[in-house]
Formats: sequence, structure tokens, C-alpha cells
Amino acid sequence: MKMSEQSHKDEGSSGQPESTSNRKPWIKINPPVFLSSSILSLLFVLFAVVFSDQAEEVFSAIQSWVVQTAGWFYVLAVALFLIFVVLLALSDYGRIKLGPDHSEPDYTYLSWFAMLFSAGMGIGLMFFGVAEPVMHLMSPPIGDPATAAAARDAMRITFFHWGVHAWAIYAVVALSLAYFAYRHNLPLTIRSSLYPLIGERIYGPIGHVVDTFAVLGTLFGVATSLGLGVMQINSGIHYLFDVPVSVGIQVLLIVGITGLATLSVVLGLDGGIRRVSELNMILGVTLLVFVLVTGPTLYLLQTFVQNTGYYLSSLVDTTFNLYAYEPRDWIGGWTLFYWGWWIAWSPFVGMFIARVSRGRTIRQFVTGVLLVPVGFTFIWMTFYGNTAIHMILAQGMVQLAEAVADDPSVALFQFFERLPFPVVASSIATLLVITFFVTSSDSGSLVVDMLTSGGTDDESPVWQRIFWSVTEGVIAAALLLAGGLAALQTATISSALPFTIIMLLMCWGLLRALRLEMVKRTSLREAMLAPRAVQSPISWQKRLALMVRQPRKEEVLAFLSSVVKPALQSVCDELSKQQINSVVVSDDQDRVWLEVAHGDELDFFYSVHARPYTPPSFVMRDTRSARGERLRYYRAEVYLKEGGQDYDVMGWSKEQLIADVLDQYEKHMHFLNTLRE
Repeated sequence: MKMSEQSHKDEGSSGQPESTSNRKPWIKINPPVFLSSSILSLLFVLFAVVFSDQAEEVFSAIQSWVVQTAGWFYVLAVALFLIFVVLLALSDYGRIKLGPDHSEPDYTYLSWFAMLFSAGMGIGLMFFGVAEPVMHLMSPPIGDPATAAAARDAMRITFFHWGVHAWAIYAVVALSLAYFAYRHNLPLTIRSSLYPLIGERIYGPIGHVVDTFAVLGTLFGVATSLGLGVMQINSGIHYLFDVPVSVGIQVLLIVGITGLATLSVVLGLDGGIRRVSELNMILGVTLLVFVLVTGPTLYLLQTFVQNTGYYLSSLVDTTFNLYAYEPRDWIGGWTLFYWGWWIAWSPFVGMFIARVSRGRTIRQFVTGVLLVPVGFTFIWMTFYGNTAIHMILAQGMVQLAEAVADDPSVALFQFFERLPFPVVASSIATLLVITFFVTSSDSGSLVVDMLTSGGTDDESPVWQRIFWSVTEGVIAAALLLAGGLAALQTATISSALPFTIIMLLMCWGLLRALRLEMVKRTSLREAMLAPRAVQSPISWQKRLALMVRQPRKEEVLAFLSSVVKPALQSVCDELSKQQINSVVVSDDQDRVWLEVAHGDELDFFYSVHARPYTPPSFVMRDTRSARGERLRYYRAEVYLKEGGQDYDVMGWSKEQLIADVLDQYEKHMHFLNTLRE
């Protein structure tokens, strides 16, 4: 496996093949993926709209086939995804960063949790928070309805559908993307995760097909959420303003809210998505506290503890339960729909989470992604679901169950009608569904645009993001016209099937790459080096002076130019005499590096950076920011391909630097020899 620094610098700053680097500023696309995704989406929309009756029949037949034939595959794959990410976090691989060793997270924990939560499940929680527990209570897969046992099982099943399995699916995709993009400088696209398996062929037809499947899965997964969202918004404004509930109104809502989502897309990740995500969290917590305070508070706290324990104790049995001995159509409309929904969403949510998770370790990432959103989700489902169950079983409000059975989209508003301040609560809920709609749409548009533009980090033209935002809205409208909720479920389950296979390959590729990295770390620790060519000739007094001295940037840059670059060039020249391809490069980012090519094996990379530091407190008595900037000092730090090595070579002689380069290169050669064994 070769993922060299040189190859990516040759490809341009985005990590793309050289052929894509000379694009016009008004268009940044990967033509095979962009065109094939656009054409297939257009054909689907035309079929669903022009031949709506036939489309409904086809969707029904596809769903039946998937449930009856491939249900076992979905259940087994999702179980493997959960086991895979948990074992990664618990193993030594958990210490590896999603980025260079010296990288730090781009976002605070609060902003990170808000963005991944809003992008991952927002609309679904609003739609199913009341509806799903009530529907399981009144129509359980096994047992009598409307009993205490049915209530316990209703919450266990709801937790199962919204628990760690869903976030494990997201984590598989996000881990692969973040690892290969930020640690190995490959494009931030799904195809990069297959690099350990197919190498440079990710830039050919296989990679195009993989990214196209990811785009289609994302489009249909997001369209499903948007369809559910507008159905609920329609119910909300019907409750508040007596607006009719109809597909026509829902299509108009898609048009209007897609416009808001498009505006957020144009503002970008920090200007739009992050701010709307944080607004979502504020509104969501407000509604959560409202239900806790106005509902049966003690009962909710008790059921939360019991629901969590019941979920954990039955996790293995529930994970692998296909009702093979007691066949149920129920599983296709619920568990398989959810697994298909999460898998269809995984390219979108996974890429989005990867985009905002750079700099975290695998262990931090898995812990955060599996536990924090799941904890909030369990609290949400308990407060809403158990309050509704309490209304039905303890207070005799059977009308709520009947209303949910007739139309799940009205469940939330029928629920609020039985609590204080129903109009205020319903208004906030409708606003929250709209903002969740916006974050889902604009996050999805951003991800699809990245996939179809080749994973470039450069900001793409506005028209491309608008194009995909509108496309998502059009697909959601087409699915509503072609059969409503049933069509949404079918599109989700069927579009996820091919991507499930790709996800299994992603796990295999990530495991191979991580194993390779651990082999390298072990080999570097165990490498027996030849004696150093040069010993330090300086006195201990001069060495101490170098340790406490704090050079300015100009001094370090002069050192890079006068000592480091000549030293690296000397090594480069000697390698050239040995017929080994190498090059010394410097740039305007205050660094100089040596690259040694090794063909199909991993290349060697040795760099020295001018890295800024803030003086320690015993030096910087004046803590004003302007004074601190004047006192800022720099170190000439060594970086290898895997990141910063945290040692300073400022003041070293040319011979000492050459000796250090040879030490690191000898370790690299030992690593390559280990791989060949």
C-alpha cells in the first residue's frame, strides 16, 4: 500500500489526480460521478412522477424482495459494524489520531456534538419520538397490546432502533473517511477508504462507481428524512393554522424550506450549518425540559433507568433477532427500514462527521459518537414515548393511540394537545422540524457536492451546492407523489443494499491500513540503528543555552535556509548517486522537506517546520495579547509522514542534521523490510 506525501503534493492541494487540478473556477466536479448521479436521479424522478402508479407497484415489489431475501444480510452486517468500531476503540488502534499526530480538533466538544446530532437524527426524533413507542405499544411484534409488557417492549424496541447500532454505522464510514483523508491526505470521498484494497484504481471506474452509489444513497436517505419532515410540518401548521393536509401542500413546503436550506448551504459549514445546529440543540433541550416538567416527572426518571437497563441486557438477543421461527412482516416495516435508513444516510452523515472530527483519536471519536448522541436520544425517546404511554395506559387517553395509528405525522401535535401550553409547544416543535430539515438538507448538499467534486477541500462554486440542495427537494417531492411513507421506506431500504457491501469492504480496508501503521510503529521502536555518524561537539554550557533560548521566526527561517536545506540536499544528492529518486522542496509555509520515493512501497518523508510557541509564564510577565505576540518564539521541529515528532533541531550543525535524517531513514527501511517478510 502506497500513500505517500509526494504523490499527493503532485496531485495538488486537494489530493486529486493531476488531471483535475486545472479546472475552471466556476466548476469543480468529477465528471463521471457528477453526471452519472445527476442522470440516474433525473430518471428516477421522471419515473416516480410520470408513472406514479407503476412506481408504487415497483417500490412495493422491491421492498418485499429485500425483506424476504436480504433481511438476514442487513441484520448481520449491522451487528458486525457495531462489533468492529467497539473493538477498534478498545484496542491499541484507539490511540491513533484522525489526522497527523500533532493535529488538534477543529471544533469544541459542544459544537461537535451539536453538528453530528443535528445531521444524524434530528427529523427522525421529531417524527418518531411519540409515534414509534405508541405504535409498538398498540401493535407489538409479539404479545398482547396495551399492556405493561407491551410498554416495556415498546421502549426496548425503540431504543434498539435508535441506539448504538445506528451510530456504529455512521462511525464506520466516518472513521474510514477521516483516517484516509486527514492521516494519509487522500481525497475526502468514499473511494479513498478502498485504497488499501485496490490502490491507485480508486481514481478509475471502480472509484467512480463507489462514489456514485454513495451519492445516490445519500440523496435517497436525505429525501426520506425531508419527506418525513414535511409530512410533520404539514400536520403542525394544520394544527396551528388549519392548513389542509395534502401532498400538494407538502410539495409546496418542500419548495419553501429547500430555499432556506439552500441559503444555509451557501453560507457554508461555519456560517450556516454550525449555527443552525446549535439552534437545534437549544430548541430541542427546551422541549425536552418542558415535557419532563409538565409530564409525569418521577415516572419518566424511573422508566429512563429501567429502559436503559432492559436495552443493554437484551442487546445481543435483539441484535440478531430475525423472527425466523415466528415470521413477522413487522420487521420489514421497522428494523430493516431503520437499518436501511441509517446505511443510506451513512455516506452523508459519515462524511459530515469526518469533516468535523479531524484531530480526535479513534477512541475519542468512537466514545463520543456512540455514547453522547445515543444518551440524548434515549432521554428524548423516554420523555416523549413514556409520557405518551402513560397518557394511554394510566390516564385512559386512547384517542392518542387512535390518532397515531391513523397518521403518525400528527402524533407529536396530538401529544402536545394533552399538555399545558399546546399552541406554544407545537409552534416550537414545528420550528424545530424546519430547522432540522434545513440542517439535514444543507449538510446533505455539502456532502454530495464534495463527493461529486472529487473530495476537494476547496470551496466549490455556489451553483453546485444549490443544484444538489434542489435535487434533494425534488426527489423528496417525487417520492411523496409516488406513494408517501411507503415509497420513502422502500427507496431507503433498496438504495442501502449495495452500499452495505461497500461498507464491509471499508471495514476491511481500514483494518489493513491500521494494522500496517501499528507494524510501522513497532518496527520503528525495535529498529537497531547503526552508530551515529556525528556526536555533539558542543559543551554542556552551550547545550543548556540552546535549551532555554527562544529564537524569533526570522532566526528559525534563516536556519532552515542556511543549514537544514543544505543538509537535506546533501542527503538527496547522495541518494541520487545510488539511483534512488528523491527531492528537496521548500514552500511559503515556513517548512522544508526531503522526499524519497520507493515505488509501490511507502515513501520516506522528513520535514522541518518553523512552529510558533507562546513563552512560558516565567518569561512572559506581561500577559497582554500584543505583548504576547511580540514575545512569541519558534522551534525548528521535525515532522515525518505520520506527523510532528516533538523535537527541536534549532542550532544543530549540518552534520548532526544529516545524522538525524539517516537515523529516521534507517528506521523507515527497517519498517519496509518488516512488511516484506
